[in-house]
Amino acid sequence: MSAEETPVRSVAPQPITGLELLSELLATRFPAFAGRGMREADRLMKKSLEDDCAVFTTLSGAMTPAGLGTSCIVPLIEAGAISCLTTTGANLYHDVHRLLGYVIHEIDPNAGDLALRQERVIRIYDLGFDEETLLETDNFFARIIQRPEFQREMTTPEFHYELGRHVAALEDEVGNPYPTVLGACFRNAVPIFSGAVQDGSIFLNMVRLQRLDPAFRLRIDIGRDVYQMGALQHWCRSARERDCAIWIFGGGVPKNYTLQGEPLLEQILGVPARGFDIDLQVCVDVVDNGALSSCTAGEGHTWGKTSAECVQLTSVYLRTDVTVAVPFLVHSLLSEVALKRAPLRLYERLAEAEQLLDAALSKSS
Repeated sequence: MSAEETPVRSVAPQPITGLELLSELLATRFPAFAGRGMREADRLMKKSLEDDCAVFTTLSGAMTPAGLGTSCIVPLIEAGAISCLTTTGANLYHDVHRLLGYVIHEIDPNAGDLALRQERVIRIYDLGFDEETLLETDNFFARIIQRPEFQREMTTPEFHYELGRHVAALEDEVGNPYPTVLGACFRNAVPIFSGAVQDGSIFLNMVRLQRLDPAFRLRIDIGRDVYQMGALQHWCRSARERDCAIWIFGGGVPKNYTLQGEPLLEQILGVPARGFDIDLQVCVDVVDNGALSSCTAGEGHTWGKTSAECVQLTSVYLRTDVTVAVPFLVHSLLSEVALKRAPLRLYERLAEAEQLLDAALSKSS
C-alpha cells in the first residue's frame, strides 16, 4: 500500500466510560498529536508480532534502576517479543542491585547533592541508593569475570550470555522476585549487545583486573561484535525469511549501534540489505538538533537504515519519556494473548549467522 492509498480515518472519539480496556483506549481514544503517536506505537508493536518479525530492541540510559527492566523488558523477553537487545552497561549493572538485596528508593531530586554525597547516597535524578550498593555490585561482577570461562576474547553477546548464566543461577537460588534482564536474556537466548561496553561499571572492573592480574585474559572483540550485529540482521531476512522491526526506547548509542547493521551490510560489505521494515521510536529529543537520538526513520532511510516502505507506512517517532509511554504499550501488547510466541533464540544462531554472512561476503567480493 502506498502513502496515497492509506485510508483516511475520521477523528471522532467516543466519551470515555472508565470500563474500556487499555488496548481499546489506545486504539480509539488517542486521536491526535502525541496521543496519535502513542496509538501508532501500539499498532506497530502489535504488527511486529503479527508479521512474526525479528524484533531488535534498544534501551538507553539507566532505565533498570527505575524498574523498567523488571516491569517491561523482562515480560517482553518472556513473551517472545524481543529477539535481540542492545543496551548500556548501566542498565545491566544497576539491574542486579535488587537481586543482591539492595534497595533503590525514591528521593527528592532537589534535596541537595552535597548532603547526599556526605551521606554516601548515589542519585539518579529522583532515585537514590547507598554507595555500598555499588561496591558490592562491583565485587559481584569482579568475582564472576575472573572465572575460567571468561578468560578469552569475546563479543558483547558472548560476554553477556555468560554473565546471564551466573545471574540466572543466583535468581534460582534466592527465588528472586525481581527478575533481571541478564537472567531473562540467558534463559531465552536473547543476544545482548552493548555499543559502548567500556562506558559502564562492569567494564571498569575489567580495567582493574587487566592491570593487576596477569592471568586475566578477558578482552572484547569489537570488530567481530559489529559483524555479529549485521550477521543477525542478514540471517533473519535470508535464512528465516522474515522482516525485521526495531523498537527504540530512548535513543543514544544503543539506537545507532543496532541501526548501523544495515549500512554495514549494504554499503561496507556489499551484501544486499533493505533496512528495517518497522521503526518505532520513543524518545524525548527534538528532531531538529541534528543528534542521532532524534533521527527519524526518514532521516535513517537516507543512510540505508530503514526501508522506503517503513518510512511511508510503518514508522513512528513518539516524542515522550520512555518511563511514561512504554509501560502502557507493554500492557496493551501483552493483553493480546494470541501475539505471544516462542522466543526466536537468536543467540543460538550467532555462529550460523556469521557463516551465512561470510558466504554472502565472499560472493560480493
